[in-house]
Amino acid sequence: KVEMPALSPTMEEGTIVKWLKKEGEAVAAGDALCEIETDKAVVIMESNDDGVMAKILMEEGSRSVRLGTLIALMVEEGQDWKQVEIPPSEAASPPSAHAASAPVIPPLCLTLASLSRLRLSPAARNILETHGIDPKLAIPTGPRGLITKEDVLNLLKTSPVPKTTPVMAAPTAPGPVLTTAAAPPPPGSRPNIPPLSVPGKPGEPGTFTEIPASNVRRVIAQRLTQSKTTIPHAYASVECDMAAVMNLRQNLAKEQIKVSVNDFIIKAAAVTLKEMPEVNVTWSGDGPRALDSIHISIAVATDKGLITPIIKDAANKGVQEISANAKALAQKAREGKLLPEEYQGGSFSISNLGMFGISGFSAVINPPQACILAVGTSRAELQLCESNNTLRTQQLMTITLSSDGRLVDDELASRFLAKFRANFEQPQRMALS
Repeated sequence: KVEMPALSPTMEEGTIVKWLKKEGEAVAAGDALCEIETDKAVVIMESNDDGVMAKILMEEGSRSVRLGTLIALMVEEGQDWKQVEIPPSEAASPPSAHAASAPVIPPLCLTLASLSRLRLSPAARNILETHGIDPKLAIPTGPRGLITKEDVLNLLKTSPVPKTTPVMAAPTAPGPVLTTAAAPPPPGSRPNIPPLSVPGKPGEPGTFTEIPASNVRRVIAQRLTQSKTTIPHAYASVECDMAAVMNLRQNLAKEQIKVSVNDFIIKAAAVTLKEMPEVNVTWSGDGPRALDSIHISIAVATDKGLITPIIKDAANKGVQEISANAKALAQKAREGKLLPEEYQGGSFSISNLGMFGISGFSAVINPPQACILAVGTSRAELQLCESNNTLRTQQLMTITLSSDGRLVDDELASRFLAKFRANFEQPQRMALS
């Protein structure tokens, strides 16, 4: 049995991107079987045994395949792979069986309070409220018992949508009234406005096209929401003079050493963390946790979303080595070939949007890290030299630190930025090799 493996510590389900072995093809231990999109990246799944690929049970493009799900069958060499027997499914019976045995429940006027006890996706919640269906009839297949849109659509296919009938007379028995008839709203209340956008034919007004979210995109959404709702973000900015870094880059270029401004930023951040270990911390369930190593996470934009590969031990590396590491990791990230150890365990993040012309911005902290540094583009400003009363052009860059107020207070964040600026504006203070 070939089952969906856990290819990252936080993975709960995966997507079969591509099969690299065909049915009837010989397989050796260590051979690549398929490409699987996890919650972090696209990872190659390797075979643990020798044999022959007998049956592929999950085709390419199969989404939300839970861990442990049977995705293929292999047989030993010499066996007739065409006669392989598919074991009976251990999954739950289809929704139709449950729907047929479930008692018929009259339609309910659903409220947000009645739905809050169940875990519902936004799309599932909207469909249930629109059709007046009890969410308890749906069979959840999402992670941790989440009722997905597909679960509700399957319920609609197996159970007819209840027709709304007006109430002719009020019941004489005491108790709550369950009805689908819309009562006139009281004066001053907000009317129940239907959604403006509904699925329909392309080109019709008020229509939309649903785009399936990748595993990576779903995890990004979860982590960003977690960060902004559970971490008290604080922000502070400084202006850094780029003159010394630009001059040093030009001198290195004459020796055929090409490094970017971002490489100096990574180096300056790592050296500053080494000088101020109280900032090199993360938040655990019980409180602060001091880190022994300085691993800088760099934000890389890919087709599937943002991912943060790690420059390990950045404080002990020269700018040239940091540059080589950053380029290699960025390329692997865009190709979806990062290994788990190459994007897990960072202690401090850097996000640079200067190449897109962004003057300055505030980045979202990557939990459980304490800080992320947002880097804007450089700009020329005229400065007055007090010594001789002349004007000179100065290249400035805005650096904004987002910090976790539980770990890095405003005073500590200010001292970190001041020391970072000193290191960056005097690159000779940092070891280059």
